[in-house]
Order: sequence, then structure tokens, then C-alpha cells
Amino acid sequence: MWRLALLFLPLPAMACDRPICLVDQDLIFFAEEVTFDDQPSGFGVGRTVSGLLTLDGLTIGERFAGQILLDAAGFDRIDGAAVGPLRLLPGIETQNMTVIRLADSNVLSGDGSAGFPNRAATGEGALAVLFDRDQTALRFDLRGGEGGVATVLFLRRDGTLIDTAVLEPLSEATYAFMRNDGARDIAGLVLTNADPDGIALDTLLFNGVDLTS
Repeated sequence: MWRLALLFLPLPAMACDRPICLVDQDLIFFAEEVTFDDQPSGFGVGRTVSGLLTLDGLTIGERFAGQILLDAAGFDRIDGAAVGPLRLLPGIETQNMTVIRLADSNVLSGDGSAGFPNRAATGEGALAVLFDRDQTALRFDLRGGEGGVATVLFLRRDGTLIDTAVLEPLSEATYAFMRNDGARDIAGLVLTNADPDGIALDTLLFNGVDLTS
């Protein structure tokens, strides 16, 4: 696993020796963007999402079939291998996802084991993303983040693990990723965290093209 602290400077797409590199977002053109601004939302703990959330080009759930959901002091942990082809599973009704209205946008939050509408659950649950088409680069914007840690699993459509990224210390920031060898095989990802106040997704960008090549 690699850590954000080792990769703080902007990097070209091929500058790391991992299968997936953290890169400078300005080096990639993204053709597609997904936000949650058109979803029903609420202030505070937000408004729950029942089942899977299907958007243009991707679907979001809690984890993939074959993976095991564990509880680590209120935070979701995902263990085990996904079964291919990737198939999303939602969380149970009170531990799925919520859309929260902030001052300037809607964000998507996973709910942990404390369960909705307990504020302690907000932002502590797992989020899994399944793309309609395999990707070589993607980007997401995180909200929240109080110096904790997030883990991102990148998966092929057959369920095999491509790479694991550990991001710390967390803050409200943009994280862009690209396959080191240019392969287009990122079919899904799983995002978990252990941050004091939890985290939320603001924007997802994908169908990226390396502008330096």
C-alpha cells in the first residue's frame, strides 16, 4: 500500500512504481462528471438513499458481492475478495447512504454501524462505485476530513484487486488517479475511512485522458 504523504508533489501519470498512481488533476482531461446536486437531500444528517444509487455512467452501493462488511469502532471495513463479474450490494436500510445538503452542494455519505439518523454514523460507512465502462483514470472530491485516513481499493471487472491506496492525512481535497501503464481496467472502487468526523463524496470525474502523452 502507498500513502499520500509520500506523493504530495504533483506527479505526471507515470511517476510512481505502483499499478495506480496519484497524479496532478490538471494533467488529465475528464470527459464525464457526476455530482449529487440533483438528488433529494437534507441538511444535518441528510436524506437516506434506499438501495443502489444509479447515475450517468456509474452506480454506487456499499460493497461488492463476495466482500465482507466488518465494523471497526463504528467505521465500515471491507474484507475478502469480490466475486466477478463485479456486482454491487447496498447496505441495510439504516446503514446505506445519505445525501447531505451543504451550503454550496449536495454530497454523498456512507452510513456506519451506528445507523441513520444517528449523527455518529454519518460519513463512516463504505461507498463502492461500479463504472459502466472500464477506466484508466478517475478523480473524486472529498468533503470533511480531519486528519484521518481513507483506503481506496481499485478493482477489475472480474473482481481482482489492481491496487490499494491509503490517503492520509485527510482533508477537503481532490484526488486524481491513473493507471501507471495506461491500462483501461478500473471497473470499480471501494472507499472506506477512519476520520474523526467521517468523509463524503462531492464530485466524481471519469473517462480521463492523460494530457502529457
